[in-house]
Amino acid sequence: MSMFCFQCQETARNEGCTARGVCGKPPEIAQLQDLMIWLLKGISFWGTHGRDLGVSDPQTDLFVAQALFATITNANFDPDRFVSLIREAVERRDALKARAQAVCEAQHGAPCSANPPEMAVWTPADYDVVTLLEKGQHVGVMADPNLHPDVRSLRELLIYGIKGLAAYTDHAYMLNYTSDTLLPFVQEVLLATTDDSLSVDDLVALVLRAGEMGVEAMRLLDEANTSTYGHPEPTQVNIGVRPGPAILVSGHDLRDLEELLEQTAGTDVNIYTHGEMLPANAYPAFKKYDHFVGNYGGSWWHQNQEFESFGGAILLTTNCIIPVKDSYKDRLFTTGMAGWPGCVHIPDREPGQQKDFSAVIATAKASAEPQALEEGTIPIGFARNTVMSVADKVIEAVQSGAIKRFVVMAGCDGRHKTRAYYTEVAEGLPKDHVILTAGCAKYRYNKLDLGDIGGIPRILDAGQCNDSYSLAYVALQLKAALGLDDINDLPIAYDIAWYEQKAVIVLLALLALGVKHIRLGPTLPAFLSPGVTDVLVKHFDLMPIGTVEEDLAAIVGGA
Repeated sequence: MSMFCFQCQETARNEGCTARGVCGKPPEIAQLQDLMIWLLKGISFWGTHGRDLGVSDPQTDLFVAQALFATITNANFDPDRFVSLIREAVERRDALKARAQAVCEAQHGAPCSANPPEMAVWTPADYDVVTLLEKGQHVGVMADPNLHPDVRSLRELLIYGIKGLAAYTDHAYMLNYTSDTLLPFVQEVLLATTDDSLSVDDLVALVLRAGEMGVEAMRLLDEANTSTYGHPEPTQVNIGVRPGPAILVSGHDLRDLEELLEQTAGTDVNIYTHGEMLPANAYPAFKKYDHFVGNYGGSWWHQNQEFESFGGAILLTTNCIIPVKDSYKDRLFTTGMAGWPGCVHIPDREPGQQKDFSAVIATAKASAEPQALEEGTIPIGFARNTVMSVADKVIEAVQSGAIKRFVVMAGCDGRHKTRAYYTEVAEGLPKDHVILTAGCAKYRYNKLDLGDIGGIPRILDAGQCNDSYSLAYVALQLKAALGLDDINDLPIAYDIAWYEQKAVIVLLALLALGVKHIRLGPTLPAFLSPGVTDVLVKHFDLMPIGTVEEDLAAIVGGA
């Protein structure tokens, strides 16, 4: 195998990509990412032991999260960026090591570890990509062919979960909302995935702790977003176009959007959202910009057609980026942890300053106007504050039977034809069922006219996958308001779509909250071994989606 990766839902044959990623990831990037994660485990060795000695480095803690973010599916395909990250990882690891060893020797007269693991000490002969690739080939998922499949499965489940947790935490940190527990926990998990003394039961317990931490990460990000930009409001978003030069913003990073809006004010350049940035249109802080004109296009996997039609400049703030076509490559810019070789990357902001988006703005002014894809509006902005502001009406509708059931259809969209399932389920739900959604899965049904129930829309869109906390919050508040002892007694069914690792931490968060009977699709993760799948089925009744007809009957029947 030239590579092995099975972290996303579309992995080849639902087994693993071994020649080239379905996402477009070449073996070179896969191997550099494997090496990156291995070195982050080395940082975690010294970070975890260093904390026991009173030695810490908050910037290195954040670096670990950001580097994990770079390895999420469809985030970064640029080998030069990974070489730079690998160099920084080694430098940060060795600085932590030196500090920890100095304190340990001062306290005990001996080094902290007489025999540290290779990941904690290995240094490349040089930073030529060939040297790094040679090492990357030997430290990936399948590096130990004799590892028990259930142990490998749980280790990878943990790594993918904390990739999602790291992404949510990084977004919160970008808005200066921090945590004393989340980043150290990321390192604790990374180190645990190297510990051969941990049993399957130990790892299962750690998976549930990761879910608990996922809830906290999503809560922190919710606080960061709503405190900074206000609570999302019910909003009808324009999906047409306006004459004039334009910039299309995709990804998830709200601070990048804010700074771009400020820098384009008064320039006659219009700003549109794309993909997971659609929910930004509901935040009060952004509505003051009259050149923030709406949303263009749909889900991430339509990029090639939509970016080409857009005509203007394009800014990718995070995942998801797919292989870039030459027809718009010179108009596409990346920033944050996103990257594509040959595309201009906007550097991180310096302390106290904004990112410099002048190159993006200049490209927009020199480019064509966007071509209309559609017309009309779509409703968004039904996050926790909006739903709870009409909680009395919701509870009354539930108690009267006007709303029989909520169906959580959150998560990711993707290319599989089987994802038409989610559109067909939405269309087939009875008129007394309400869909709760967050994430790009909504693009499968958010333009359907499903009507309302007593003024409550039958599709309540809470926002990005980053906003999944709203769905958990609403469920917990409804549980309390209805006087229920068990969250599973709520009239809520879960029919979740997944694609990448942020969806994994959302799933673990739901399991940590005790939610059972979750349908997951289009497929169960390839990284779940039969043994681990059996554990999840036994304890949580996790199940794959079935046919539309079977699942509609079960949902309506309360199963």
